[in-house]
Amino acid sequence: MPISRSLIEELRDFDTALLANTIGYIDSTPAHEYYMGGSIRSMTPTLGPTAGVAVTCELDSSSPGGRADTEGYLQQLEQISRMDVPVVWVVKTVGSRPDHECVLGDGMAKSLYSVGCIGAVTDGGVRDIAGLLTVPFAVYSRGVTIHHTALRFRRMNEPIEIGGIVVRTGDVIHANAEGVIKIPPSCLELLPSKAIQMRAFEHEVHLALRRTDLSPAEKRAKTTAALAKLGIETSSSRAEPIPVNAWL
Repeated sequence: MPISRSLIEELRDFDTALLANTIGYIDSTPAHEYYMGGSIRSMTPTLGPTAGVAVTCELDSSSPGGRADTEGYLQQLEQISRMDVPVVWVVKTVGSRPDHECVLGDGMAKSLYSVGCIGAVTDGGVRDIAGLLTVPFAVYSRGVTIHHTALRFRRMNEPIEIGGIVVRTGDVIHANAEGVIKIPPSCLELLPSKAIQMRAFEHEVHLALRRTDLSPAEKRAKTTAALAKLGIETSSSRAEPIPVNAWL
């Protein structure tokens, strides 16, 4: 299914947690397959939300010795320049010293941004945070690492496991200060309109949840009624019959 720039721009109007909640109600994809673990966190939280199409690779930036091999990176810059949607570069680190991985700084960010890449997600480290903010280039990583060994790029555009989920080139990534998800393609087109409804639903329910004059049973009843207005089932046929997301 072709992914349009306008759809990606629509998705940027939503918080990542709201989209994750919405996916849980409208799509059968198990939650553990589409949200990354908390080790992948925003290094540039003032820039979010970030939405774009993934381009994947593996990188060794920590192993001692050897020569740099950046041909794959240069090829991906060319690839991204030909894409007509915002891109998120997703990098799995594979070096022998995981704590020493440093995937990019503000120089690489400027090169990536110039060809249409708006951010990066990696299980390695990054540096030059102040410079990244000026590009602006959003980064989600395991933290900050001051330097790297020779950069050796591997397995371009292959599926990679990062943050506890599998990401493929072409997946839609959404992220903000609280974390990273990939959006299942089966609900991608429907997600913006349903997220608008979910935002209104959450506002209504949260007004009830904070009230001190309602019992837990009454709050649950109001939540169930609000879900019914949204067209979402709360019967025993659902994997989670209690509207759990509303309570979070």
